[in-house]
Order: sequence, then C-alpha cells, then structure tokens
Amino acid sequence: MKFLMKLILSALAVIILAKLLPGVSLDSYTTAIIVAAVLAILNVLVKPVLVIFTLPITIITLGLFLLIINAIIILLADKLIDGFGVSSIWTAILFSLLLSCLQSILYSLLKEDKN
Repeated sequence: MKFLMKLILSALAVIILAKLLPGVSLDSYTTAIIVAAVLAILNVLVKPVLVIFTLPITIITLGLFLLIINAIIILLADKLIDGFGVSSIWTAILFSLLLSCLQSILYSLLKEDKN
C-alpha cells in the first residue's frame, strides 16, 4: 500500500512538472503513472550499475556527477515511454532536481498524515 501511495505521489509530481517545465511533455495521467513506475524500476535496476561504473568521476566531482546519472535515467525513460518527452539533457537535469524536491515534499506530507 505504501509503494502504491508513493507511486501515485510520484505521478502527481511528474504531472505538475510537465505542466511547469516547457521542455517536458506528457500525454495523459495514465502516462504519468507509467513514467513514475518506469523511473522507479530504472532507479532500482540501472542506476546502481551506472553509479558503480562512474564512481571515479563521481568522487572527483564530489557527487555532482549523480545529477548527470539522474538525467540519463530520465532520458532513458523518455526513450522507453511513448507519451513522455524531455527535450534536452539540461531539461532532464532540471526535471530531475525538481522531481526530487517535489517528491520529498509530497512524501513528507504523507508521513505527517499518518501520525
């Protein structure tokens, strides 16, 4: 149940950011749920491999290269999902940063409701 709530909140964050950012396009609400699910799967399966392969450059940049890895994950989701589009790497980086911030805000609201 907790995973489903987080998935719905992530989809809500994707919808909000698609409306705010000019370089992000989203076809429907169903596509937003699919984007949230695909991002969750890619973050579990692909991101650890990318982090291990790019560990030296991540250490040299003091962790800032993780922003590029997150953008690559978003661009990969763009290629996998037909109704979702991101125009450039810079838009993907901005989308990644804003998505992380918005998800943490929404997740904290979810935690406050349970107390």
